[in-house]
Amino acid sequence: MTKQAMPPPVNDNGASVAPPPPPAWRHYLWIIPFVMFFVLFFILPATQSKGQVTITYSQLLRDVSAHKVKTVTIETSGTATGTLSDGNSYTTAIPPQAGQTFLDQLQKSGVQITAQASGTSFGTEVLSWLILLLPFIFIGYLWWRLSKGAAGGLQGALGVGRSKAKVFDEERPKTTFADVAGYEGAKFEIREVVDFLQHPERYTRAGAMAPRGILMVGPPGTGKTLLARAVAGEADVPFFSVTGSSFVEMFVGVGAARVRDLFEEARKRAPAIVFVDEIDAIGQRRAGTGAVVSNDEREQTLNQLLAEMDGFDPATGIVVLAATNRPEVLDPALLRPGRFDRQVTIPLPTLFERLAILGVHCRGKQLDHSVNLEVVARGTPGFSGADLANLANEAAIVAVRADREVLGAADFAEARDRIILGRRETSNVLLPEEKNAVAVHEAGHALVAAYSEKADPIAKVTILPAGPTLGATEQLPLVERHLFGEDYLYDTLAVFLGGRASELVVFGQGSTGAANDLAKATDLASKMVREFGLSAVIGPVGYPSGGSVFLDGGGGALSSRPFAEQTQAAVDAEVSRLLSEAEQRAVEVLKKHRDVLDQLVELLLANETVDGSEVYALAGRPEPVGGEGMTMAPERAVPIEGESVANGSEKAVEEAHPLPDVLPG
Repeated sequence: MTKQAMPPPVNDNGASVAPPPPPAWRHYLWIIPFVMFFVLFFILPATQSKGQVTITYSQLLRDVSAHKVKTVTIETSGTATGTLSDGNSYTTAIPPQAGQTFLDQLQKSGVQITAQASGTSFGTEVLSWLILLLPFIFIGYLWWRLSKGAAGGLQGALGVGRSKAKVFDEERPKTTFADVAGYEGAKFEIREVVDFLQHPERYTRAGAMAPRGILMVGPPGTGKTLLARAVAGEADVPFFSVTGSSFVEMFVGVGAARVRDLFEEARKRAPAIVFVDEIDAIGQRRAGTGAVVSNDEREQTLNQLLAEMDGFDPATGIVVLAATNRPEVLDPALLRPGRFDRQVTIPLPTLFERLAILGVHCRGKQLDHSVNLEVVARGTPGFSGADLANLANEAAIVAVRADREVLGAADFAEARDRIILGRRETSNVLLPEEKNAVAVHEAGHALVAAYSEKADPIAKVTILPAGPTLGATEQLPLVERHLFGEDYLYDTLAVFLGGRASELVVFGQGSTGAANDLAKATDLASKMVREFGLSAVIGPVGYPSGGSVFLDGGGGALSSRPFAEQTQAAVDAEVSRLLSEAEQRAVEVLKKHRDVLDQLVELLLANETVDGSEVYALAGRPEPVGGEGMTMAPERAVPIEGESVANGSEKAVEEAHPLPDVLPG
């Protein structure tokens, strides 16, 4: 047979892809062997030397006369070595003038004399030259491999292409499904995969096939990685855990090599489970035709992953678990059936799930009889599992700070305020005029909410500075719902602008303290007009602003407006109308109940923190109980920011005024 040139490889589109040229830095490799050659050339002779003279020639003559010298070996170079009568060795140098007189004295004293020619042996010479030439041999091998374009083989030889997956085989994590509170549906689907790998015959009799992959999606901190650890703890099969970012390196082809190595190891131990955390690091949508910028390394890694999961030679007996909080950026080829057959959404926990999660995180803590975890769970809507773990830990820190080991209800309340509002500022002392203005502002928020039929109930009003806020009005929903009606949104706008309206009623002018309230009210009004179709002028149309599904505000807005300039002007006009009507409504409520407003301001100035029940008592309104009559409820607590420092933290503003980003149908 004659050797023929192999055609260049082709990509998925059928276009030829030429192998990459050898790297230019290979030309500088020859500097290394030359430097090592000269260094070794001077080091090796030094290692072959016999060392310094240990005794002088005169001392040797005295030892010979005293019959202390047993043997002597004289080299032609004038060096003499031997042993003494006590067994010790010696080395000395014999002057050329010694001659026959020295030999006669040795014979007279009975010393055994040996003559030896100086110089190294043939083996020593060969070893020395081999050491000198070894750098040239190694660099020449690297040059040859790089010249043939075998960068992948080189990387494999150096271990770069090996997978960094952590294998849980005999020793597995101690986490089990019992440590994962709530999410029974998600645990059932994942447990079913484990059961299939353990008892495949049950499903084979019914003609069922195991799902190739399960993709867990949801907000950060909801327990996706914890579920994977529970699978590793429950499964009786090998478990491979790896992060998506560990596949990506600066060298092109390393990611694909690591994917191949990962699935090769999994095939050897099949049946097995492979867990890829943050799969969006390698599974992002590939660049389309005509794309100016693309990541060749990431696309090669993704192509290799697609081929391993459902290619010409699919991996049998291997189930892939993956987790991400950015499913909208994943490539459609990765999400199709045959690769990831199931998508399991891990949402924020409900009230009962939060109660169970708090029970898990409070196992090793001593709780006072005043602590009611159901009350704590109701006061933390929208908290993820990680948030609840942080809440329990912060409560323990508060107790330790007070030199206590038992956690009380006040510790959990202070920890919740620390997470939602920020650290309580003790050094930020307000001027009397500022303190009065903050009290007026927060009293306006509270009373507008108390007199609104659909607004969330008032939980607490405070004028104590915390984080970027100088005061806060905290509202907590009675029930957790997922639909937000138009009447609730109008009441929410009025509550947002209640602080500014109170300033207008009492002082006759506004202040900078309403900046954050105006920003959040404008955002809500814009969504009502552009996305929710709640404007009669614009009509039932929706122009979503874009962004990530589970990362609040994580994505950018639309690059171009899908509507005309006239529509934008109409949207701006409608937003302005909604805000003006909400402010006017709040002003009318506060003017009508001006005496109650003054009483609440005085109570805030006296106590600094007022409970929601006291607000309803002053307003002469029954405190809301149950969830009847409410068309919707927000997904988490809504502390209304009253006063804020200039240029405050935008993240704190988002946490203080969370709004529904989606309106599920």
